[in-house]
Amino acid sequence: MDFQVVDNPDHNRFEIRVDGAPAGSAYYRLHPADADGQPERIVFTHTEVDKEFEGKGVGSKLANGALTLAKERGLQIVAQCPFIAAYLKRHLELA
Repeated sequence: MDFQVVDNPDHNRFEIRVDGAPAGSAYYRLHPADADGQPERIVFTHTEVDKEFEGKGVGSKLANGALTLAKERGLQIVAQCPFIAAYLKRHLELA
């Protein structure tokens, strides 16, 4: 299977495609840096994988791709989504 994770900022979500077909999304809110020195943050709020792709590792690929892209952009990651939070606990290098 071919996995591709892309940011869709117009809909505040990262999307995963499997062999070109939409397979799930990780939703987020962006918070700009503030005057107190708090860096720009991305708050992951919800992750979902389409039923036909459940149990095939698609959620993990989505989480990895979304977190990697956020980290590359220098965003501070806040995981309100239980799935993203659990993934981060297992992959501290992305925190």
